[in-house]
Amino acid sequence: MRILVVEDDRPLLDAVVTVLKEEAYQVDEADNGPDGLYLAEQGIHDLIILDIMLPGINGISILSELRENGSAKPILLLTARDSVEDRVRGLDAGADDYLVKPFATPELLARIRVLLRRLSLGSPDGELKYGQLAVKCQSMEGFANGEPLKLTLKEFELMEYLLLNREQILTKEQLLDRVWGIDSAAGLGVVDVYVHYLRKKLAPFGCDRYIHTVRGVGYMLKEKC
Repeated sequence: MRILVVEDDRPLLDAVVTVLKEEAYQVDEADNGPDGLYLAEQGIHDLIILDIMLPGINGISILSELRENGSAKPILLLTARDSVEDRVRGLDAGADDYLVKPFATPELLARIRVLLRRLSLGSPDGELKYGQLAVKCQSMEGFANGEPLKLTLKEFELMEYLLLNREQILTKEQLLDRVWGIDSAAGLGVVDVYVHYLRKKLAPFGCDRYIHTVRGVGYMLKEKC
């Protein structure tokens, strides 16, 4: 799972990023509104942790713009203790939850788990299913026809992202940023290579047909076209 943290308090940002990485989440970060909005608009994150008070563009404006543009990604707002009005505005604008600063690390992680469970269709073990395909997010396992697949880390992350965005066209740029990271030196060709690897592992189960090539754009996971 990939999380974006947008927070202008550098010590707090560093602390949250460190904790999330220790929990095996992939993390991107921004310490101002414009950079945070840009990263959020890439559509590669499973959850966004968003501070309300940000330089450049405030968190409420970022939240509103994302929702107006159709983003349904879970968003957890970080708010000051005395900003009740901001919390109400944030929830009305489409935030999924909020956390008052200062907060305890266990509470932050618990709220993240709740939001990601909702994203995983309510499955208690974070299982995503589509047709004959499934992934268990917590144990990082992939399955076809109920049989376990021997996936590398990148193959699993690719399959997970395709399942999270089933029946949606994903560009190669989105897949590259989501699986390899925004700062990766890898080229777009690596996406084609790993799609080939994943299809090859799905083929014995007749499930390679789920991954459709969208010529000149990228790929889409769909049972039937």
